[in-house]
Amino acid sequence: MSAAGFLSKPGRRWFSIPAHRPFLTDLALGLREALDDDALSQAVVLTPNRRAARALAEAFVGTAAGGAILPPQIRALGDLDEGEPPFEPGDLALDLPPAVSPWRRRFELASICADHAHRLGYELGGPAALDMAQAVGGLFDSLAIEEVEAAGRIVALAEADLAQHWSRSADFLEAVLAAWTARLETLGRVDVSVRRVALLRGLAEQWREKPPQGAVIAAGSTGTAPATAALLTVIADMPKGAVVLPGLDEGLADAAWAKIDDQHPQSALKRLLEKARMTRGEVSPWRPGVVAAGDMAGRWRRRIIGEAMRPAEATADWLAQIESLRAEAARDEHGGVDPIVVGLSGLSVIGARHEDEAAAVCALLMRETLETPGKTCALITPDPDLARRISARLTRWGLLPEGAAGTALAASGPMLLAQHLAGLALNPFDPIVWLAVLKHRAVRLGLAAEDIAARAVVIERHALRGPRPRRLAEIEARLTDKAGDDAEAAIDLVRRLDAALAPLRALFEAEVSPAVAARRLVEAMEAVAGAELWSGNGGETTGALLSAVIAEGDALPPVNARGFDDLLRRLSAGETVRTGGLAHPRLSILGAVEARLVRPDRIILAGLEEGVWPRGAEIDPFLSRPMRERLGLPSPERRVGLQAHDFAQAAAAPEVAIVHAERRGGAPAVESRWLWRLRTLAQGAGVALPGRPEVVAWARALDAPAAYKPAQRPAPKPPVEDRPKVMAVTRVEALTRDPYAVWARDILRLYRIDRPDEPTDARARGTAIHNAFERLAEDWDKTDDPAAHFERLYLDALEAAGAPASALAREQALAREAALWVADLERRRRADGRRIIVEQKGELTLPLPGGPFTINARADRIELTSEGQGHILDYKTG
Repeated sequence: MSAAGFLSKPGRRWFSIPAHRPFLTDLALGLREALDDDALSQAVVLTPNRRAARALAEAFVGTAAGGAILPPQIRALGDLDEGEPPFEPGDLALDLPPAVSPWRRRFELASICADHAHRLGYELGGPAALDMAQAVGGLFDSLAIEEVEAAGRIVALAEADLAQHWSRSADFLEAVLAAWTARLETLGRVDVSVRRVALLRGLAEQWREKPPQGAVIAAGSTGTAPATAALLTVIADMPKGAVVLPGLDEGLADAAWAKIDDQHPQSALKRLLEKARMTRGEVSPWRPGVVAAGDMAGRWRRRIIGEAMRPAEATADWLAQIESLRAEAARDEHGGVDPIVVGLSGLSVIGARHEDEAAAVCALLMRETLETPGKTCALITPDPDLARRISARLTRWGLLPEGAAGTALAASGPMLLAQHLAGLALNPFDPIVWLAVLKHRAVRLGLAAEDIAARAVVIERHALRGPRPRRLAEIEARLTDKAGDDAEAAIDLVRRLDAALAPLRALFEAEVSPAVAARRLVEAMEAVAGAELWSGNGGETTGALLSAVIAEGDALPPVNARGFDDLLRRLSAGETVRTGGLAHPRLSILGAVEARLVRPDRIILAGLEEGVWPRGAEIDPFLSRPMRERLGLPSPERRVGLQAHDFAQAAAAPEVAIVHAERRGGAPAVESRWLWRLRTLAQGAGVALPGRPEVVAWARALDAPAAYKPAQRPAPKPPVEDRPKVMAVTRVEALTRDPYAVWARDILRLYRIDRPDEPTDARARGTAIHNAFERLAEDWDKTDDPAAHFERLYLDALEAAGAPASALAREQALAREAALWVADLERRRRADGRRIIVEQKGELTLPLPGGPFTINARADRIELTSEGQGHILDYKTG
């Protein structure tokens, strides 16, 4: 049955477009062949998602060959698993309550989860409740999509044959489900997934009773959701309806078809046909004449991919299938060709050492595409991090692909400022965060950018490097002591920032609603940076998130400063900022779902490692596998089958590059099972998978230095007159061991500067002990309680060195014990009336050929007895 006659086909109209054909182009051409201009403009075409709808519209324009065309109405069914909403068909939408907003849903569920967490045996704070809400929401979505009525059934599933924690989980889920249902009724809302399913069910019922007058074609959907499968079945039965399936494998042997499991790429199509009570043989090819006369390489590629993806139980006869393919090719009109070699032409497999090299390879392949005028390229990967790496690599040539993954919201300027200010509400004088705020390019505080930059340098150098300040007055004192003429301006900036943050800090004297905290944070951000902060992609996305918290955050449990800081970081972690700018019309980076039905000239499949593509079967934290099965939920492996279908469709394209990395995250990676199967099949046929080793070489040479020339070890030989003439005896060892260090310090005068928030280390502790010993020896005759005096001297010196409160608390206990020992030692040493000399300096000048050289030393303590003897003591700590 040809597409030109699909409306005249008796019975149910199910069609399929093979995987190697350009689905949307064939669909558009078939509809133009079957329908006149008036009928075409009145037809309705349903696609799986919005990107496919846009691509189909472009395909219709392409088939017009420059002429005018009135395309059909193209609507996206909506991918229920991916959260894409369907179109709202007429009055059906008016009969349903509005859907709860995603943020409101998550916040309300977080509050409910926190209220019932005791059923799990622990309590949940705001941020942890938010994570729990996301997991619970995902389960509720699955229940809605699969149309499973779970209320009152979950606890019954946790029978005695299951572990006790499953019983606790079931009790928790029952309580949360009941509370959520009641809360939705109070709000007058329904869950998003419930509303989508109701819309599809209502549309199916409406079209069953009163089919549309024009043609209706559902194209490209695999019908994974029961509501979608029911709608497709109704469309196929309509007088002017048809369903066009993507890549049904009619060449797979019946024995292998019968063994298909949830992980097979054809599993979704097999379930759909079973629900519709259709057999594979009853599905007709779309435009059969074109398919039969199609390119030979594409047909064999599709067959090879299909054989490689066979069910595991049906792979024992792979060698027989290879011979069968070759025998079939010998009978073909183009006989004499090896179907494996022909089918693998146009496909290449490229292995990179790590993910960064894989990104470089993909970027080079995309850049290479542009060398051919008019040629298009799409990179398909489910890994957003890899997509960002590739986008960053393409900026080398000033290229921005369409659909680029963008950047994480947490790394955008406005959200970083929000996180820094929330962090200062928790740790008001953290030097590192202070510097991050002062050096943020959006910060103004009523001053010019150049003025802030100059003052920030002064504040960093004189107030924020070294031990952490404990109060604002300490920062001002450091600037007054060290900044000289720049102190006044620097102190002014410090006070401006402190004043802008004071209301936010004061708010967290007690726990508050996240909505109130978010509003106060927004006020602080505008006080620091102005309203211009919200412009641009990052500002808009940050503003949308904070607006959602302000509007819906009352549903969350109250938080303190630490909880709000954690909450903000968790909320921003899952958001993405789309990059701005004009995208290149011939390059695109797509996720596996977005890429369905899209067919550019070159396809790059990246991330072919286990755990990435395919992603492993998800572990349900609430329901065991037996519980899911009894409840009627699909197995976790079903998603693997959908991913396999996406891969098989894309891999059947005429020109495909498969890129995988040998290491990921610094650890060895295992190549995808699909790639391994394809490689094994090719080896069985005595054929190696084609590669592109030159592209890997390009990638490695891209950033390689022109020539490796290691720097020589420094060998300074300063003039004799510039060399030091005086040196401490403790520095002599450094002179012999590392003359470079002496040159840098004593001649160039290069000194190490303190880091911001420099910890109080053992050196500061030793200095404090030395100072306490010295002062105690000098004040011995002036104090009545030497132990208390030593303890106070030691702790005061540590505090002056910037020791934090936690360290001072620890040292206080140690100082008391040490002080008693020191006081007793001092009494015993002074019992015979010896004379005590502290910090005595001595020197020795040596006549050398280059001039006199002086060595000096300083003794911590010298004791002179009445007999003329001397005792030299050196203090050591630790």
